[in-house]
Amino acid sequence: MPSYQAPLRDLRFVMDELLDYPAHYARLPNGEDASPDIVAAILEEGGRFAREVLLPLNQSGDQEGCVLEGGEVKAPQGFREAYQQYVEGGWPSLAADPAQGGQGLPHSLAMVLSEMICATNLAWGMYPGLSHGAADALRHHGTDEQQATYLTKLVEGIWTGTMCLTEPHCGTDLGLIKTRAVPAENEAYSITGTKIFISAGEHDLAENIVHLVLAKLPDAPEGSKGISLFVVPKFMPDAEGNPGERNGVSCGSLEHKMGIHGNATCVMNFDNATGYLVGPPNKGLACMFTMMNAARLGVGIQGLGLTEASYQNSLAYARDRLQMRALSGPQAPEKPADPIIVHPDVRRMLLTQKAFAEGGRMLVLYAAQMLDVVEHGKPGEERERAETLLGLLTPIVKAFLTEAGFEATNEGVQVFGGHGFIQEWGMEQLVRDSRITRLYEGTTGIQALDLLGRKVLMSQGETLKVFTKEIHKFCKAEEANAELAEFTQPLAKLIAEWGELTMGVGMKAMQDREEVGGASVDYLMYSGYVTLAYLFARAAKQAMATLADGAEDPAFYEAKVNTARFYYQRLLPRTRAHAQMIQAGAGSLMALTSEDFGLGFEV
Repeated sequence: MPSYQAPLRDLRFVMDELLDYPAHYARLPNGEDASPDIVAAILEEGGRFAREVLLPLNQSGDQEGCVLEGGEVKAPQGFREAYQQYVEGGWPSLAADPAQGGQGLPHSLAMVLSEMICATNLAWGMYPGLSHGAADALRHHGTDEQQATYLTKLVEGIWTGTMCLTEPHCGTDLGLIKTRAVPAENEAYSITGTKIFISAGEHDLAENIVHLVLAKLPDAPEGSKGISLFVVPKFMPDAEGNPGERNGVSCGSLEHKMGIHGNATCVMNFDNATGYLVGPPNKGLACMFTMMNAARLGVGIQGLGLTEASYQNSLAYARDRLQMRALSGPQAPEKPADPIIVHPDVRRMLLTQKAFAEGGRMLVLYAAQMLDVVEHGKPGEERERAETLLGLLTPIVKAFLTEAGFEATNEGVQVFGGHGFIQEWGMEQLVRDSRITRLYEGTTGIQALDLLGRKVLMSQGETLKVFTKEIHKFCKAEEANAELAEFTQPLAKLIAEWGELTMGVGMKAMQDREEVGGASVDYLMYSGYVTLAYLFARAAKQAMATLADGAEDPAFYEAKVNTARFYYQRLLPRTRAHAQMIQAGAGSLMALTSEDFGLGFEV
């Protein structure tokens, strides 16, 4: 069985030293509740729960899967008991408003816990995962009655939530949905339609499931402007707020999937189900985006967690597995062969995973600070800046970290060699589980269009400038720091190029809008690599300063500098290819007709 230890030392470095989370928390309302002692206790206990409760269920849950019997879904053995422990421990309510039963702690703490859960049992973590987004949607857009009925139970984890968007004939293009909502008695609506790919749509972990469903009213405008949002519970709450009569919503079937077998991915049928409008009519997509943005950050964290899990197990195997001798001579002469960690290519794979894990953690916690300010900060310039940065970073967190996670888990299998292909080691499960992260909550291509099209070009580059100015100031401030020049000088050039590439795409798009789609994925990947480069440069600066002051554990800080160096020398050069492809334009992509694609095999 794979092993896992919460990366507490690295978390302390990023939170306490690099991003100064103690000062960040002190600036937030009620931030004193997130004292260093409380934060440390939460991280340690969260790591223990993930390691001792969730990890042992990961492989068995994958092999057992979910079972649909008589319209009811049973999760794998042990999942329900683990969820009860999760609720009893108060974990679902960590960052929620105390007025709705929450503990009022910063969202960033919940995001750290999420990394640990995703690293140890992604399929299980998806059951409570969407509940936070459902609660947020109701908190922002629900009526007082809806909040009183559903919010506290979602926050406490007694009930779970889902997000019902996709239908058999439409995924990203939600304007094509066919689910209908017809007005009924007492401000209710009768919901009829079918939704697919609904994570945790039916299960036996909680006593009720609250579905947030996109549907169209009879007089709705065409397309995405005619979508409304409805809350549709599995069981209708009775007068006391407890589950009452079964609603007209059921699981028609379970999807047979490549991975995340322990999570119930359902086809959900709504047969005149009773639902209630959330937010204004025909504004459902805007309301749902509250949930979708939270989910996209969550999926990026899934990529990070799987990267960390792959790295830890690859490292343990590489230290133990004996194969051949080092080219420079035996490194373990007392053994029949050297551990494979002595070989440069194995180190390349390990360092790729390590760099993506540590860089991804810095990115998530940097974005988490922005989320804390957006959710808890006082209105004003700082909050507006945080909202702008969070909007820019969300598609990068989601897409770049899931692309990196898939690469990292594949490298993990490669480190294990043939054993990585065998089920018992658990490495192939990480690959299978990670594959979905590049797809759901908006594919990499959709995130790329959001970044380049909506966030950057639609703001005429102003959104990007908020971030690049921060990086530029960092580079200027460190111009005289010769020790840091190997990081700041390349970074300064990349920041200038980032702006030039953006302007180039924008100019081409004025003549041909296909240029945006042609450049978008490479633009997102370029943006991700440069963003991590900025954070690694800051990490190297911090590590060097601590070493100069006489660090108690110098090996940790030396490794941090060397990891940053590896990132700059071995991963950051990928920006050269992405820049060249961005500049190549959309011409070669659009040159073939749809018929041309079949030349050579179609009759």
